[in-house]
Amino acid sequence: MSQTDRPAARVSEATRWSQLIIGIICMVMIANLQYGWTLFTIPISRKFGWSLASIQVAFTLFVLFETWLVPAEGYLVDRFGPRIMVFAGGCLTGLAWILNSFASSLAMLYLAQILGGLGAGAVYGTCVGNALKWFPDHRGLATGLTAAGFGIGSALTIIPIQKMISTHGYENTFFTFGIGQGVVVILLSLLLFAPRPGQAPEASTSALVQQSRIQYEPLQVLREPTFWIMYVMFVLMAAGGLMATAQLKPIAKDFHLDTIPVTLIGITLPALTFALTIDRVLNGLTRPFFGWVSDFLGRENTMFIAFVLEGIGIWALYAYGQNPLGFVLLSGVVFFAWGEIYSLFPTTCTDCFGVKYATTNAGLLYTAKGTASLLVPLANVLVMETGGWRGAFIIASVFNIIAALMAIFVLKPMRQKLVARPVGGTAWPAGAQPT
Repeated sequence: MSQTDRPAARVSEATRWSQLIIGIICMVMIANLQYGWTLFTIPISRKFGWSLASIQVAFTLFVLFETWLVPAEGYLVDRFGPRIMVFAGGCLTGLAWILNSFASSLAMLYLAQILGGLGAGAVYGTCVGNALKWFPDHRGLATGLTAAGFGIGSALTIIPIQKMISTHGYENTFFTFGIGQGVVVILLSLLLFAPRPGQAPEASTSALVQQSRIQYEPLQVLREPTFWIMYVMFVLMAAGGLMATAQLKPIAKDFHLDTIPVTLIGITLPALTFALTIDRVLNGLTRPFFGWVSDFLGRENTMFIAFVLEGIGIWALYAYGQNPLGFVLLSGVVFFAWGEIYSLFPTTCTDCFGVKYATTNAGLLYTAKGTASLLVPLANVLVMETGGWRGAFIIASVFNIIAALMAIFVLKPMRQKLVARPVGGTAWPAGAQPT
């Protein structure tokens, strides 16, 4: 038995909460790589004359490399701990935005976004995996809080980034924020560590949140039909949200709302700025909220509620979002009902397949976000062919309703059978079971 496998004394609550908070701050620092991207697309297009569709390929590459390599990064985390991976992620994310500031060709822009995706994926997958391991008793809440850092992290910087782009240019904005974000992640990475056996409390015993007694290896997970049902649901849900994330500014511009002032709770801002700020806040709050709800209501029941709300929200955004106030409020509904996928899916995955390989297994499922990102440029193509956003909104809404029905009628009964298996009763053995 290695030193890291020997049972250790239970750590204090302050220790594990400090690990969670460090992970959340790291997630805040990488949030702008995805959620701030929409602010840069039009300035880049104006400078070089590149089409928005070609620029959004860079966003797709970012998401692909952020997600599809997370399983490999998760394997390294499960083997060597979280510190080295988050350190490398901080270096890559800072370098990516510095390269964005100098990019004078699409090839260089694509390369920068690939590096940014690698760095963001390393930080994201590691911090979520660490939360899953430290909080088996409140897995939904802890994962939701960590994922909230990525969702809400850009809320405070939306206005500063917009102002800096307008006053100093998008190049200086990329450079300044790239260095600042990268340095913070690098310094915090030195404080991270994973729990040894016995240091974290026991898993939840709630009847509505059943957890497997088997520690599935990654190759076993890939052979389980339950995993692929969750994968399809993740793709369906992520596609609509990623379209809104990457295209919100072009949508507002096409609706002629981007500069129209909107007043809410005594605050007046341009509709797009207001929407982006509220969206980031709600997209962050929804992750711990629905994660916490799922700890009591059950994963699939919570998925059904949130996914239906998202489907209705996307349809309503097209139908009623061409009014400035409606655009702000309904885009907030869309982001509130979408962001929970980043807490519910990794939590459900760990409930199904165990905690020992949680970072790798959750990373395998997280690649569904990369698959969904392939549909983002197709939204621009569909708009060009049809002359409007109607088709893209309807397809995204239908995707969400399908995922909601799958949660109740497909995933729920399959997962009940999976977690009821006795130890050693996996359908696809992959060597000796970990003890």
